[in-house]
Amino acid sequence: MATEVRVPTLGESVTEATVATWFKKPGDQVAVDDMLCELETDKVTVEVPSPVAGTLAEIVAAEGATVSTEALLAQINEGATASAPAKSTPAPASQTTAVMVPVLGESVTEATVSTWYKKPGDTVTQDEMLCELETDKVSVEVPAPAAGVLGQIFAAEGSTVQAGGQLAVIGGDVSSAAAPETASAPAAKSHDVEDAPSAKKLMSEAGLSRDDVTATGKDNRVMKQDVQQAIVAAAAAPQATPVAPATPIRAAVPADDAAREERVKMTRLRQTIARRLKDSQNTAAMLTTYNEVDMTEVIALRNEYKDLFLKKHGVKLGFMSFFTVACCHALREVPEVNSEIDGTDIVYKNFVHMGIAAGTPTGLVVPVIRDADSLSFAEIEKAIAEKGARARDGKLSMAEMQGGTFTISNGGVYGSLMSSPILNPPQSGILGMHKIQDRPMAINGEVVIRPMMYLALSYDHRVVDGKGAVTFLVRVKEALEDPRRLLMDL
Repeated sequence: MATEVRVPTLGESVTEATVATWFKKPGDQVAVDDMLCELETDKVTVEVPSPVAGTLAEIVAAEGATVSTEALLAQINEGATASAPAKSTPAPASQTTAVMVPVLGESVTEATVSTWYKKPGDTVTQDEMLCELETDKVSVEVPAPAAGVLGQIFAAEGSTVQAGGQLAVIGGDVSSAAAPETASAPAAKSHDVEDAPSAKKLMSEAGLSRDDVTATGKDNRVMKQDVQQAIVAAAAAPQATPVAPATPIRAAVPADDAAREERVKMTRLRQTIARRLKDSQNTAAMLTTYNEVDMTEVIALRNEYKDLFLKKHGVKLGFMSFFTVACCHALREVPEVNSEIDGTDIVYKNFVHMGIAAGTPTGLVVPVIRDADSLSFAEIEKAIAEKGARARDGKLSMAEMQGGTFTISNGGVYGSLMSSPILNPPQSGILGMHKIQDRPMAINGEVVIRPMMYLALSYDHRVVDGKGAVTFLVRVKEALEDPRRLLMDL
């Protein structure tokens, strides 16, 4: 019986791909999930496994051909010859467990393999960490689904994997699987590996040789994005090939300076941060208004009750809960700051999902405290502490960072005295906190030293007028300078 091998789903809005490499040829024996070929789209490389065991009868789409989703790639004849080896060794087959890409989060379809903690041949226990995946927002740990010996690794470090794709297998033939993970394997096989067709075309157009490009594809294969990186690097050199890059090219640097530079590829998280912040500037009519707040009363209240608060609630009383509650009160009075634009509609949120920006070793993330306007000081502090710890450990899920209606960013923890925060789209407002600094202030005709903080509200002027922005900031200032107003809902 013949089984058709067709182009798998390539991703949202992706309708075609190029056949980059065939790993099997007609007449070859294939087992279930054996790698047949590799397809290349504009964004990712897609591996096509064998759906059945048998003999590869015919290749319909040759290397370099452009194919659309569900197009026929090849045909496999199922037969006893191909399945005999599997029948002669039933134990490994019955003990083989696939290691799959876990659910990555809402609307997230792919990830990058960041680190493998195990190598083929290693003994693993159930739930032991195998590898770590990196998405646009979070790091995802992949535990072992079963105890055994790690066999073949299908996705090496740096490769892009699809949600639900296979990463590795526990059990099976370890010896044949070790090659992809060894450092010498790509070099030994590089002369036999065909680079991606689009990469070869781009190298030819740019006048680059293969030695000018650092390959990141499977088995040291040069991919399209590798050539694009090389073009940008070449443009910065004294004898750069003339190109028209999307971003301005920096001036050429002397050779001795270039030798002391380090070029590091941006992580997915950093690329997403850059894209979203730039999109925010390009889309919103962003404006920032400033004020300052005397922190005397908040500091006094915190010092008076912090020990009792910790004893009763098991969490420290910080400043963020005061600012969160103050913002929730102000948002009730100025609801447009808690809204967003959807086409020609303004969507007013009758709730506050508060985003609390947090710096992590890998970049800025914004976990969301849902329904913050209905939480107590203790509940807010517990949520901030818990999500902050998860953010630093890279354990936040996508769901925990979605749906925010307003954001607070505290640059003061790093010593910032004043700054203009950038909106977190599609939100219409973000409050910037800053360093508390003793400054001389005129109080009742006398100059006194007070702990002062500058506040900054960045807002989308398309939906928030200046009056509303200033009113919001004044209400936050009033609540913090007289915390009793929060108890009286004033």
